[in-house]
Amino acid sequence: MSSPRPPAPIKTPCIKVCVVDGESGLCLGCYRRLTEVAGWARMSDEERAVILQALPDRRSLIRPDKLGLF
Repeated sequence: MSSPRPPAPIKTPCIKVCVVDGESGLCLGCYRRLTEVAGWARMSDEERAVILQALPDRRSLIRPDKLGLF
């Protein structure tokens, strides 16, 4: 009898810098919104892929002086 395989790890942009910028509402580490961070494990792969694709452009929504903090 074989044991069940553990679930595949969920891809995440988290870099363990969990600080939310009050102006943009985005995490300074991964650029996700709090609602996205909180719901990440419950999202479908497709929902997560859409967010992951948008993250590089979100960086421009945060003032550069704040990004130098980490």
